[in-house]
Amino acid sequence: MTAANASHAATLAELERAKVSAEAANEAKTRYLVAVSHEIRSPLNVIYGYAQLLERDDTLSGAEVGTIIRRSAEHVTNLVEGLLEISRIESGVLTIRSDLIDIRGLLDHIVDMFRMQAAAKGLTLTLDVDDRLPAQVKADEKRLRQILINLVSNAIKYTQSGSVAVKVRYRSQVADIEVRDTGIGIAAGDLDRVFEPFERGNSAEAQSQPGIGLGLAITRVLASVLGGDIAVESTPGVGSSFRFRIMLPAPMVASRASVQGARITGYAGPPRTVLVIDDDPAQRAILQSLLAALGFVVHTAANGTDGLLLAERTPADIVLLDIQMPGMSGWDVAARLRASHGASLRIVMVSADVHELNIGGEDRSNHDAFVTKPVELDALISLIGTQLDLRWDEAAVPDLTDTPAALPPLPAAALPFLDRLRHLAQIGHVRGLEDALDVFEQTIPTAAPLVMVLRRQLVDLDLASLQKTLDDAR
Repeated sequence: MTAANASHAATLAELERAKVSAEAANEAKTRYLVAVSHEIRSPLNVIYGYAQLLERDDTLSGAEVGTIIRRSAEHVTNLVEGLLEISRIESGVLTIRSDLIDIRGLLDHIVDMFRMQAAAKGLTLTLDVDDRLPAQVKADEKRLRQILINLVSNAIKYTQSGSVAVKVRYRSQVADIEVRDTGIGIAAGDLDRVFEPFERGNSAEAQSQPGIGLGLAITRVLASVLGGDIAVESTPGVGSSFRFRIMLPAPMVASRASVQGARITGYAGPPRTVLVIDDDPAQRAILQSLLAALGFVVHTAANGTDGLLLAERTPADIVLLDIQMPGMSGWDVAARLRASHGASLRIVMVSADVHELNIGGEDRSNHDAFVTKPVELDALISLIGTQLDLRWDEAAVPDLTDTPAALPPLPAAALPFLDRLRHLAQIGHVRGLEDALDVFEQTIPTAAPLVMVLRRQLVDLDLASLQKTLDDAR
């Protein structure tokens, strides 16, 4: 073969390899987009469905439906954040924060987020926290939350029966967080592969589960970035144990953070003024309703020009400023506000695009904090308190979860009702449980004390405890 022929053959071979690689990439992209669409549609279906029920049925409990919609929205937000995190990691733009975290509240919140999902599969979901774990620790709250959500979500996804247990141990400022399940398990040859992007192992059962295979890949990268590590032990058909170890130092001095179980009702001192500049009327209405209820004087504007005029007429203490608006951008508005009012005016940028902070062009130094949409209202209140150095007024939330030491015995006629309630709890049918409890109380009057306990657990969406109460009542 001549040199020219050899070179031609090599070129053809290289082109063939490039073609195969491109086709594989396109196929992977298609699978990826289909998986993402499927994963996001599930919580969106819950949000859409309950929103329609609210429009049709005036008897629905707003608090109950609100909780369900919020948790589904959190699921969507976490999915989107996961996709953005991959983009940040690939581009090398990943900022690590040092937040002061109510770690016990965070753990409780994450486990509560998945109670309904676990109960629908008949799983027991438990949380066991070491007494030595301090009330507050320092870490990147957003990334820590994401890691814990990924681990608990995966455990529930791959467990068809039995339990998922979250166990937290703490020693020498190091937290050892174990998520153990009784699920399908992972073959020895797949233990490393499950941490690769878009990989979930070779077993048919694992492949049949919904998802895009990014959760554990993101978890391992974030754990490493935060200075921690992830280890897994698993036995096929028995279950898996993921252990996340990370240093979570306690602050030298405890902050004035809101006490767990307390509800903020206002703040001490003279009224403070908040200016909300956002082109989305729904966002303006939500923030005005939330902040006015806490005693803030709230003014709103639909664009940058109106916002600047309003700031001149009614000086504000803090501005919540959207970035993407028609006409003048939020960055331009921030620059003008800073020039006119100085550093005493606190400016918080609010945007659905977290990449806004890393795009060149406008001057990005004229703000004091950045909040992403959808806005987590509790986090926003905490941020405002920090920016304005507020001392919150709090009202303790009564604990409705305590059950009587002994409930009156039930007649045999109550057994079919208990079976019906347990079935509804297993499938997570909240509205059905509400109706069945009404019928139960009307038909078996002596069951009123038990119904009161069950209703409290239903309001908290603690279906695991509700099922246990039903079992104990038999």
